Amino acid sequence: MTTSGKFSEEFQTLNPMKQVPALKIDGIIIGQSLAIIEYLEETRPTPRLLPQDPKKRASVRMISDLIAAGIQPLQNLSVLKQVGEQNQLAWAQKAITSGFNALEQILQSTAGKYCVGDEVSMADLCLVPQVANAERFKVDLTPYATISHINKTLLALEAFQVSHPCRQPDTPVELRA
Repeated sequence: MTTSGKFSEEFQTLNPMKQVPALKIDGIIIGQSLAIIEYLEETRPTPRLLPQDPKKRASVRMISDLIAAGIQPLQNLSVLKQVGEQNQLAWAQKAITSGFNALEQILQSTAGKYCVGDEVSMADLCLVPQVANAERFKVDLTPYATISHINKTLLALEAFQVSHPCRQPDTPVELRA
């Protein structure tokens, strides 16, 4: 992606959806976060991102899907352009708040130290960037004590600090850490 928000021809060839992420690995190209995470889990299972227990694994997938398919796309740049500049903040806040209401309720029954129990999982990888988006769109996080606590716990881990959205090379200057 260029700093203007446009994708190079090379990237568009890698990912025809013209979205990030896209991962070129092992002779294939994978688009979409959850597909990438699951591929890495299956080919490089250390550290494990999906629990062994099928019930916990289902919870991780449910939370990941809730965030990646139920919240994040609704406040994606392509959608925000469609709602018009003056409606973007309210639209994003509504989408995030609606999703966080459901997520908070779910996490109250699945969370330990992290989203599902006490091991970092795929759900946690989805949570941190979504909380960053919530902060970017000035969502009041006060009603979301569980989400906020898990996010704070995750941000204490070096892997989450260095991979935070505000530290990525294509992050707009005004959003950088």
